[in-house]
Amino acid sequence: MRTLIVLRHAKAGQAPGVPDHDRQLTDRGELDAKRAGAEIRGLGLEPDLVLCSPAQRTRRTAQLALPEVETDYQRLIYQGMAEELLELVHQAEPERRTVVLCGHNPGVLDLALSLTGEDFGFSPGAFAVIRTESAWADLWPGDGSLVTLWSPKEHQGH
Repeated sequence: MRTLIVLRHAKAGQAPGVPDHDRQLTDRGELDAKRAGAEIRGLGLEPDLVLCSPAQRTRRTAQLALPEVETDYQRLIYQGMAEELLELVHQAEPERRTVVLCGHNPGVLDLALSLTGEDFGFSPGAFAVIRTESAWADLWPGDGSLVTLWSPKEHQGH
């Protein structure tokens, strides 16, 4: 059994003249990223790899949520569509049992929806825990089961 955690970056601000790639997390985003990491650990999950977009807001989300986990920054995640993100997951080493993909909508949401066949939304800082019996290299749409869907918006103050 393998677990893929699809994590959308936490809430980021917009500032005049700041390129999209360099947008920073808001104070709320910083808090939500920490909460997402605590929730992941609280579920008993121990990720052993984070595949992360190199954008500032995703880097910071991953650092705050999962500071102790090996992180592999992949440019493709920044504007990647579901099919491209799945190709990155296919490349994870077979011995990795729990992989996190930290990125941006619409790609991360579309990936989670295609793997699970479920229908849900993905606010900033949200994550989906998806279990599969498939090897990473053999993972295809419909091969996953949604175990947990967590959103900071729905768990404020918890």
